[in-house]
Amino acid sequence: MSRQLIIQRRLTWTVKILVAIFLLLTFRLAWVQLVRGQELAAQAKDIHLRDMTVQARRGMILDRNRKELAMSVSAPTVVAIPPEIKYKGAATEVARQLAEILGQDYQKIYQTVTKNGSWVYVQRKVDFARAEKIARANLPGIEIIEENQRFYPRGALGSQVLGLAGIDNQGLEGLELVYDKYLRGEPGYLQVEVDAVGREIPQATHKYILPQDGDSLVLTLDETLQYLAEQELEDLMASPTAPKRAAILAMDPRTGEILAMAMQPTFDPNKFQEYPTANRRNWVVSDTYEPGSAFKIITVTAAVAEGVVHSGEKFYDPGYIRVGRETIKCWRFPRSHGSETFAEGVANSCNPVFVTVGLRLEEKQQGLFYKYIRAFGIGSKTGIDLNGEATGQMIQEDKLRDINIATISIGQSIAVTPIQMVTMASAVANGGRLLQPHLVKEVIDGHGEVVEKIAPRVVRQVVSPEVAEQVSLLLEGVVAGGTGSGAAIEGYRVAGKTGTAQKPGPGGYQPGKYVASFLGFAPVGEPRLAVLVVIDEPQGVYFGGQIAAPIFKHFMEQGLHYLGVPPRQAESQEQAPPVAVPPVMNLPPDKAARVIRSQGLEPVLLGRGEVIVNQVPGGLSRVAPGTRVLLYLGQTGDPSEVSVPDVTGLHTRETAELLEMLGLKLEAEGSGQAVEQDPVPGTVVPKGQGVKVRFAEEETEPALGP
Repeated sequence: MSRQLIIQRRLTWTVKILVAIFLLLTFRLAWVQLVRGQELAAQAKDIHLRDMTVQARRGMILDRNRKELAMSVSAPTVVAIPPEIKYKGAATEVARQLAEILGQDYQKIYQTVTKNGSWVYVQRKVDFARAEKIARANLPGIEIIEENQRFYPRGALGSQVLGLAGIDNQGLEGLELVYDKYLRGEPGYLQVEVDAVGREIPQATHKYILPQDGDSLVLTLDETLQYLAEQELEDLMASPTAPKRAAILAMDPRTGEILAMAMQPTFDPNKFQEYPTANRRNWVVSDTYEPGSAFKIITVTAAVAEGVVHSGEKFYDPGYIRVGRETIKCWRFPRSHGSETFAEGVANSCNPVFVTVGLRLEEKQQGLFYKYIRAFGIGSKTGIDLNGEATGQMIQEDKLRDINIATISIGQSIAVTPIQMVTMASAVANGGRLLQPHLVKEVIDGHGEVVEKIAPRVVRQVVSPEVAEQVSLLLEGVVAGGTGSGAAIEGYRVAGKTGTAQKPGPGGYQPGKYVASFLGFAPVGEPRLAVLVVIDEPQGVYFGGQIAAPIFKHFMEQGLHYLGVPPRQAESQEQAPPVAVPPVMNLPPDKAARVIRSQGLEPVLLGRGEVIVNQVPGGLSRVAPGTRVLLYLGQTGDPSEVSVPDVTGLHTRETAELLEMLGLKLEAEGSGQAVEQDPVPGTVVPKGQGVKVRFAEEETEPALGP
């Protein structure tokens, strides 16, 4: 082949290749321009646009009087623009100065400011002093932007209720979590056009989408009542009692609104990292405990509602009661309450009385007792607007035996939450209506307009108003002259029940570990506050009547005054010294009422009959003028005979006066308090007969508290 032909062929192939390349480039150009033109243009634009999220301001949390409990404040955040830092070769110097000002590791800062990306956080929500130093340093590629930070102006006040919000404006615990969808708002963003090294281009494209701030919550909590409750608990924790933990719950029985929910130990949510995680736990909602005698409120309510007992019915307490092969002791054992009516048994928190009526319920109808327990909300969530609520613990109904019914009747073998207990007491106080407890009254927008209103919700009518009234009077007797006398408040009708329960653990009840409590409400008939005081593992004295009742009294008294509830007595009566309640048992009702009134007291006649068969407070009790004395009527017997009273616990002079008024003679042995008598209480004997009473020095601590 000639050289000329070879050159010609090579030229031909060269032309063909060039044509093919041209056609390929033309096709590619057409594909880029016509098919993917818009897509690539958008990508190019994105490369030159930097988006920065603009946080919404989180809504406030306010108390019922719209006082601020949680709010959002501005917080400076340090941001780096890595392309600009790399372009200027300033990474080393920027990292060094930032590490020095922020007190962080140099290598960590260096890795952050040299990351790939248009911008990165260096440190979010730094203090203003450090932010000011960084701004003055004028470091290339470093900017200070404003974010929002949660601030709790009252510090630890209500902290377990309010909860926490995270660094990204999200609710983490408590109401901050439950109502996050209202509080968090909608974030906006700022879009800025930048050059190849990430610098903002003057007069370039800027797009700003405004954030929508979150709505605010108006709580049912009252800041003042919450403060009073927390102050009571602080004093308790610093006292010799020094419990493991303690709580005060206050509810408006008429609405189910929680007015105070205080716990110790607590924490400051502004610096929550400095506290143990356990301090953040809202255990009045999430934890259970055996309530002890405070649970007897349900027992007495069920018994009265089902008619298995009446106020004047007589019982005899030998200090214990046998259920099958088991023996359940009264808290007063080895001493006994002797002969007593049901009303007096309630006032005395007498275990044998409550066991007896609890078993009567089961005898009347299997499962009847559990029906009332469940009706009061025990064993299910109350529905309070907090996360992590527990249901409590109950023995399966098909596995119940008589001994279980007996122990449940006195508040053992069953576990409840504090919120269940105060909700139950509120139902008794409020005419038998069980309301759902709640912490938020309404949701409002940034202009104060109501977005959503949370109205009181009646769950069910547990018992009739008449039954609730009878139970309230019985519980009033507990405070007026029974185990709850430490909760009595001059000028106010207070009802309540003490509680002392040994804590269960592996292998049975733990020696030396108790939960003391007091649960009550006031004023009886027109309730404004239902309050529960729970003291977990107190040191030293552990009886609810001795350590929980006084705290209840102090908080309740301050709370009623704060709420503007006037006392029933005149000022002169409030300052008057206490008076002795006249013993009026076996007297006709009209004469008994006159005797009671003569001492400046208010008689209340209950039941039917010709004579007074029982009274609460008992004869010779010291009470404030104007106190209500409950007089229970019954039938009289032979006028020449008399029922021997229970003198246990009385001193010699008081015993002699009581026996003399009944036409009996005292045959005393020893000195101090009456500890044994013959005949036993309730024995009917001829008038004039002698009663042998042995006295001994007063015991400083009973075997088991009510």
